[in-house]
Amino acid sequence: QLQASGGGLVHPGGSLRLSCAFSGATSDYSIIGWFRQAPGKEREGVSISRRGDGRTIYADSVKGRFTMSRDNAKSMLYLQMNDLRSEDTAVYYCVARKNRLILSALFDAAQYDTWGQGTQVTVSS
Repeated sequence: QLQASGGGLVHPGGSLRLSCAFSGATSDYSIIGWFRQAPGKEREGVSISRRGDGRTIYADSVKGRFTMSRDNAKSMLYLQMNDLRSEDTAVYYCVARKNRLILSALFDAAQYDTWGQGTQVTVSS
């Protein structure tokens, strides 16, 4: 249902744009966004958008560097990543959920039942 793409190898300070194609409409979901998982670490929320109030939140570690956007007409979700750092190296997943969530739960990976297959981002010199 979700197909992520756009990962790759980039030097520190570089940029990448990830894309996530939805098989249905993005509006079918109350919440959409991105998680990532680095080697040996748990999945962590990167950016999540909640349709109800139009709010988008970002992890502190990516604020000011990453921007999430969507194209509802194309059923696409994007994550523009600038000023990439080695600690951004991870597999990035797009996620979606149909039911609402409270703000404090938006970065809880267990709350999401729809995941893309993941795309690898490696930041290295």
